[in-house]
Amino acid sequence: MDLSKAYHKIELKNVPLLRSGKVRDLFDLGDNLLMVASDRVSAFDVVLPNAIPYKGKVLNSLSAFWFRKTRDIIPNHFITDRVKEFPVKLTDEEKEILKGRASLVQKGEMIEVECIVRGYLDGSGWKSYRDTGKLFDIELPSGLKQGDKLPEPVFTPTTKATGGEHDEYIGFDKMKELIGRDKAEYIKDKSLELYNYAHKYSYERGIILADTKFEFSIIDNEIKLADEIFTPDSSRYWDINLYKPGGPQPSYDKQFIRDWLEAQDWDKTPPAPPLPDDVVEKTVEKYLEVFKKITGMDIKEV
Repeated sequence: MDLSKAYHKIELKNVPLLRSGKVRDLFDLGDNLLMVASDRVSAFDVVLPNAIPYKGKVLNSLSAFWFRKTRDIIPNHFITDRVKEFPVKLTDEEKEILKGRASLVQKGEMIEVECIVRGYLDGSGWKSYRDTGKLFDIELPSGLKQGDKLPEPVFTPTTKATGGEHDEYIGFDKMKELIGRDKAEYIKDKSLELYNYAHKYSYERGIILADTKFEFSIIDNEIKLADEIFTPDSSRYWDINLYKPGGPQPSYDKQFIRDWLEAQDWDKTPPAPPLPDDVVEKTVEKYLEVFKKITGMDIKEV
């Protein structure tokens, strides 16, 4: 695998950069944005020195796939990911870099709540249940194991942390206080509907969608789905054939990276140590595998 074909930083000559996040770069196109997924990777809230080949293409192309599929459930901010349709002058080199990793999207006012749906007991939800017998403030049956499927999916909104802070659970009542009852109930209903649709679709293709998060935006006085959806960075995907409740599940995400970093003498503050090639390669394989299983396409052909 050619590990040199990864893009840590993306610059465009004729398009002003609005801002850079841990993974995505946003370019200003007036009424719209060009959202570009780099191959940067973060762990423990630190951007790593290595880039992961194809990661940006997987994140962008998988989001585009799901945005197209879920438009009947809720409108979204996605316009196109076809480079030839971008209303901006690009060099041939820029077109090649952006192919598969960039989307034209509508500008909007982001709703400052992370909308998380959990269908299985893992992550911070498992820690809460293990310690208190509840999923945060939500009652659950006793005797559940890590990785168990929940009786029904649950909506667990959190704060939208900035500046290296961690998201914190706020509960649905607090969400209603923050954004209003009608908006909160609409977003909760749509989040659960989106999760149920994607869980069924993925399950039929050998993948368990354990949990996921959504972000919403107000665009032309309408609530629309925004940012990214059902990517390995925003979702916990498991292989049905390896699924075994009672402990951590092998997942299609940055697991190899986190595991390697945990074994290093690193205090989780910048700068992070560079990743060895074998860890990068294993991570790439997971991203490519989940993309192909869900979409039926090879990311290298996008």
